[in-house]
Amino acid sequence: MRIVFMGTPDFAVESLKILVENGYNVVGVITMPDKPAGRGHKIQFSPVKQYALDKGLTLLQPEKLKDETFLTELRALHADVQVVVAFRMLPEVVWNMPRFGTFNLHASLLPQYRGAAPINYAIINGEKETGATTFFLTHEIDTGKIILQEKIAIADNDNAGVVHDKLMVMGAGMVRKTIDMLISGEVDAVDQAQFIQQDTVLKSAPKIFKEHCEIQVDSDVETVHNLVRGLSPYPAARIEISLPGQQEALQLKVFETKMELATDIPQPGTVLTDGKTYLKVAVKNGFIHLLSIQAPAKKRMSVADFLRGLR
Repeated sequence: MRIVFMGTPDFAVESLKILVENGYNVVGVITMPDKPAGRGHKIQFSPVKQYALDKGLTLLQPEKLKDETFLTELRALHADVQVVVAFRMLPEVVWNMPRFGTFNLHASLLPQYRGAAPINYAIINGEKETGATTFFLTHEIDTGKIILQEKIAIADNDNAGVVHDKLMVMGAGMVRKTIDMLISGEVDAVDQAQFIQQDTVLKSAPKIFKEHCEIQVDSDVETVHNLVRGLSPYPAARIEISLPGQQEALQLKVFETKMELATDIPQPGTVLTDGKTYLKVAVKNGFIHLLSIQAPAKKRMSVADFLRGLR
């Protein structure tokens, strides 16, 4: 079976790697065009491009997926199936090209958490489990027939980075299983409507913007704690605090927190600290302890190191 793989970030590399290292016939790799990154604006290859170059795989980087030159090059690869992992929305002329179609690996238990940030929102919403799904692409994003699903538990202090890495490895195995099912003719894809009962509430996972990262101090401790976990390590939750003895408020990125339930609390947003080991912020029903933070123009550090720097 001739396979064309489409993806860009680290999450996708694991799936490409499992196919290449197990002898599957990957005839081409499609990834995003190179972009300048960092302070020096140097051109940086995507992780998928770097892996493809290291393995000598045929590589295409189209600016536009409907471009006739790209479509001609894609057809020339004669793919039997296309695999999409963390790429971009494909036009029908692309996803409908191979005889077995195109399937996508999505980091949620579809139909829940359709969208760009499924790992983040599962944690932000306090879910106790999530998973991954392989499904055939169709017109509407993340709505195609489901091929495979597997679940994992979300531990109380797992953050988005931890869950990302678990799903990256599990998902790669699912991509391989899905290819094997296609080869053996065992695929019996199920319409997502069968997963939606009358009382099912579908939760979405839209792209995260800066305004979604702001900690609201009038929220309860669990909501704030889950927001921090769901945005850590990237893009990171943010809070503005005023420290005793400091003239200007500080904008902090927050990577790790601890919850403290309490009844006798000051005004939400009030900051309490001993100046040495703890820094906590009053919220709706207790305190949120900041454990790992980043101040402007500083590196990520523990609160103890941050307070030592202030002294």
